[in-house]
Amino acid sequence: MKKKLLYIFCALSAISGSLVSCSDYLDKEPDTELTTDMVFENREKVYQWLAYVYNVIHTPDKWELKTDGFEVFADDLTPSKRWQQWDWSKVIPKIFGQWTINSQWDANYWQMMPRYIRHGYIFNNMVKAMPDHDLPQSEVDNMKNEVKFLTAYGWWQLAENHGGIPFKPDYIAPTDFDLSDLMVGQSKFDDVVDYCDKQMLEAAMALPAVYDDPSKYGRINRIMALTVRSRMLLFAASPLVNGNPWYKDYVNNEGEQIFNQTYDPQKWVRAVEALKLCIDEAEKAGYELYTEQGPNGDIDPFMSTYNVHIKRWSEGNHEITFPVTKDNSYRNFFLVKVSVRDYGGGNGLGVYQGLVDAFFTKNGLPITDPNSGYVENGMSTTIDDRSDITSWEYGTGKPGQVTDRGTYNMYCNREPRFYNAVSFHGAWLAVGNRKYDFFYNGRDNVQTSSPHDAPQNGYLARKGLNVLDNNLTGSVTPRQGFTYRLAFTYLDYAEALNECYDNSASRNEALEYVNRIRKRAGVRMYTTDNVSEMDENYIHVDDTQTEVRRVIRAERRVELCCENNRWYDIRRWMEAENLPEMCGDDYGMNFQGRNEEEFFKRTVFQTRIWKRQYYWMPIYIDEYEKNPNLREAPFWVN
Repeated sequence: MKKKLLYIFCALSAISGSLVSCSDYLDKEPDTELTTDMVFENREKVYQWLAYVYNVIHTPDKWELKTDGFEVFADDLTPSKRWQQWDWSKVIPKIFGQWTINSQWDANYWQMMPRYIRHGYIFNNMVKAMPDHDLPQSEVDNMKNEVKFLTAYGWWQLAENHGGIPFKPDYIAPTDFDLSDLMVGQSKFDDVVDYCDKQMLEAAMALPAVYDDPSKYGRINRIMALTVRSRMLLFAASPLVNGNPWYKDYVNNEGEQIFNQTYDPQKWVRAVEALKLCIDEAEKAGYELYTEQGPNGDIDPFMSTYNVHIKRWSEGNHEITFPVTKDNSYRNFFLVKVSVRDYGGGNGLGVYQGLVDAFFTKNGLPITDPNSGYVENGMSTTIDDRSDITSWEYGTGKPGQVTDRGTYNMYCNREPRFYNAVSFHGAWLAVGNRKYDFFYNGRDNVQTSSPHDAPQNGYLARKGLNVLDNNLTGSVTPRQGFTYRLAFTYLDYAEALNECYDNSASRNEALEYVNRIRKRAGVRMYTTDNVSEMDENYIHVDDTQTEVRRVIRAERRVELCCENNRWYDIRRWMEAENLPEMCGDDYGMNFQGRNEEEFFKRTVFQTRIWKRQYYWMPIYIDEYEKNPNLREAPFWVN
């Protein structure tokens, strides 16, 4: 059995690209073959096994889109549809309703997560201290807690994406199993959450909040574990899985309902408590929102909201709560897709018009508010100079200037986060020391040669881009990947508080955390107090759960856009079918327009299809047919 375990480990390690060279071990004579016991008697191989378990953190950064596809499934980022013929073939069709139980998915959680989980269980059963080989008991204990979290995280990612999953925790199937041993039916969703909650909390409180040894940065710590746990409990409290009548007929092979059919308000209480614990532990350990000081001595909202995505922990960005230190997809994927062709880019990853519209004006109001000052049509005749508050120079090339004369009014007088998230026609292309030109067959929209490498709706994504990086010359700033930052947890806590306790005190506390985000973003904050519409610091919000929910969701839409959060939100809120750009015509500017009059028109560039089954990933048909005890995810089959 131990030899068989090793063969499994070697095969999977080769697949994952680990550093283990299994052929060296398997070519030995029988009396010298490496057994599993021998693996755990060698410090280097112990760490190699641990590294394999870390693959639970799957395509972990916000720059990988064609594997997991989460951000592309939502309504933030929109790739060139023509990329479907190449390496986007398993993601883009799903956007247009070409999604069945036969459709493959590169993330493949169903197959891979159980492997990582199994290896984690083996690790924790067999790892032992080797004081003579620089592996003390304290390090072993720490690793076992890392793995305790990682295995629970693996189970949670399966449940979050598939809903009902075969769930047999703390069990290692023997290699001489009977096939019937693996024919496990699906468990109740809440049973999976309860188990993962317990495992994650135990692991978190046994791990350090920050490692003293800088070389351990990126290893699972207390804040990483508490962040994932709290977001899991937020999801579990949300409408999709908390008393949702859609799923009354979704039962497992034992006839049990996979999703509870009775709304449980206590789930919001659990989420609130978990989020507050995470915030308290993070702030106590020195985590904080990243800010930079502007010329006037206050927060510089432009540089702060730009560099929070650029700077590393070692450079003072202590907002990062879930770092990922292994190779990420920034340079070879994201940078390519949002760079124009002059600088070696694919030039076709844009954003929806709905996201453009979601950003506030510079006075903090949505563009639909009559007091926002928003003007859509026509060209600006003035320069927007905010050099009193910022040294940011990526608007016109001059410090403090945000937009120039001749900029389309839709893009003028908007909040700082907008300019760090969206590249529009006339925006500043810092690496080229010029403006973007998205007119038809303009410099950055050449359609006669490669129409797939042109902005499909007049926009390119910008959030997370170091605007000085040059993919053509290879002058690229090394980047730190991360999955979550403290802003996520603040906004999660605000939402949970408002949903949990329908009272003024909770709503005001929720707004306090939203206001921390808005203050850093340089927009007016919210208050339930009666203030003038002209108040320079605050915007009045009615003291009701509905109104506070509205502003929290609007803030999440903007602050967390393009960071693999939108898919998570619209699913758990059951909102996808209510969003026009998820289930109908999608708009942008007319990228066939040759001049201002033709280009600056809201124009349909694609039409999407949404079906209710898309809230859950299906069980791939091969897996479904192997195990008669499985029940396909809701609405995928009749």
